[in-house]
Amino acid sequence: MKIPFRWSSSRTEGRFALAAVVGAALITVASGCSSYMFAEPPCFPPDYSVTPTDATPGEMVTVAAPEADCNPRYGENAQIQVVVTDERGVEVINVTAPMTDAGAFTYTFRVPAQMAVGEAAVTATPHNVDWCDDTGRNNRARGTVGLERASCVEPRKPLTITL
Repeated sequence: MKIPFRWSSSRTEGRFALAAVVGAALITVASGCSSYMFAEPPCFPPDYSVTPTDATPGEMVTVAAPEADCNPRYGENAQIQVVVTDERGVEVINVTAPMTDAGAFTYTFRVPAQMAVGEAAVTATPHNVDWCDDTGRNNRARGTVGLERASCVEPRKPLTITL
């Protein structure tokens, strides 16, 4: 099927046709290149808490965070990675747990009997997400214009182990 095409000598019709072609090209390129073009960019995870902050071996401890005030877009199968390192620097817990698309999670664990007395460190970060450019890329800012990358330090919360 041939589509009739007539080149117009009218400047108005020519400009309109050019604008339509350019507009269609921009929409095609924008929709294929960046999912953040017309939406807000991803945001950082919400702050998490560790309760209680002092515990003895065998006691239950909860690591939790509310949903973020922004839209981190983790997805329906999002996970949080919780790591607990004792006073000696020994990693005693390293698990992943379910997390909501907006970053909310609750993970409860029993303090291991072999954990050293003193100040332990608890970290909770979205699993398999690179937030910082320490590796040279930030996979959450891909395609986003106007964001400055910054090196960041993994957030740690103290957990004092007592007898």
